[in-house]
Amino acid sequence: MTTRSTLSLLGVSLAALAALGGCTTQQRASISTDVPMAQAYVAPAPVEQIKSGGPLGPVELTAYDSIEDGGFKLPAIPISKVSEEFRRQRVVYNGEGLEPGTVVVDTKNHFLYVVEPQGTAMRYGIGVGKAGFSWSGQAEIKDKQHWPKWFPPVEMIARRPELKPYGNEVGMNPGLQNPLGARALYLYQGNKDTLFRLHGTPEWWSIGKSVSSGCIRLMNQDIVDLYDRVPMNASVIVLQGKETLESRRRTAPQS
Repeated sequence: MTTRSTLSLLGVSLAALAALGGCTTQQRASISTDVPMAQAYVAPAPVEQIKSGGPLGPVELTAYDSIEDGGFKLPAIPISKVSEEFRRQRVVYNGEGLEPGTVVVDTKNHFLYVVEPQGTAMRYGIGVGKAGFSWSGQAEIKDKQHWPKWFPPVEMIARRPELKPYGNEVGMNPGLQNPLGARALYLYQGNKDTLFRLHGTPEWWSIGKSVSSGCIRLMNQDIVDLYDRVPMNASVIVLQGKETLESRRRTAPQS
């Protein structure tokens, strides 16, 4: 199914963007290639290599062990402290009409789904900041960054003067304390950056919660998995409040 037909099926309503808290309020600058041990960009897997199949239920707890990645050592997540519903797991999911690899963000219930063939999806727990509740609709992943830089918004710098060194498009270099974590996926509508991101976070305890800032955050080990699972140009559908895929289908204009 093409992007155009998917849009027709689901119906798109884009609300005004709010201040993006822990994301960015400006066009993302290119990452300098001289940042040591951090790769600026990694080509995504082609669609035919999207992971699918396998047993239903949560992944092995070892998925949250410490890992070496891009020159950084991601610490283990004390996953026993994270509610099982917010751990990565394969679930039964009605993604009828959506291409495999499509991402559906359910902000109300703090879940993110990656649609798989034959009625399943990989589900991740997410934390949702103010920016995550700022719009609903559909976009496409037009950029994927491996250990991205972070550009704090002007509003955040005003509230937190200690962030001033990272302003004026300087940004914070990749690292374990970077608010965007180990990966970031950048959402566009056409050629316009929505300023909406799916990204990692070192704050694993914020998963399953509505947090004070940021877009849609996943545990770092989960965003690493998501990055490899979702292809470039994949559709991302954001549901707000009581919205469901079925309600989108019912209200979509008939073609």
